[in-house]
Amino acid sequence: MHVLDELAATIATRAKADPDSSWTAKLLAKGPEKCAEKFGEEAVEAIIEAIKDDRQALTSEAADVLFHLLVMLQSRNVALSDVLDELARRQGTSGLAEKAARPKG
Repeated sequence: MHVLDELAATIATRAKADPDSSWTAKLLAKGPEKCAEKFGEEAVEAIIEAIKDDRQALTSEAADVLFHLLVMLQSRNVALSDVLDELARRQGTSGLAEKAARPKG
C-alpha cells in the first residue's frame, strides 16, 4: 500500500472519531467548506515557499497540501482511488489536448 493510500485510510478512520480526540475529525466536522479553505491556505503556503526557493520548507508545505487535499476529498466522499483513476485515464494524453477536450462551462 502506498503512503497516500495509508493516509487516506487513516483520514477515513478519523472522520468517524470524536472531534475532541482528533484534529482531522475536528476539521471534517466543520464541513467541506472549511476543509476546502484549509486546503487553499496550505496551497498558498506551498506557493510562497516555492517562490522563496526553500526546498525544505516547500517539502514540508507540499506534505501539508497533500494531507489537506485528502481531507477535502474525504469531506466530499471522493476516494483517492477515483482521483488516481482519473490521472491514469489522462496519462499519455497531451495536457493541451486533455484541457481542450473538457466540456466548456
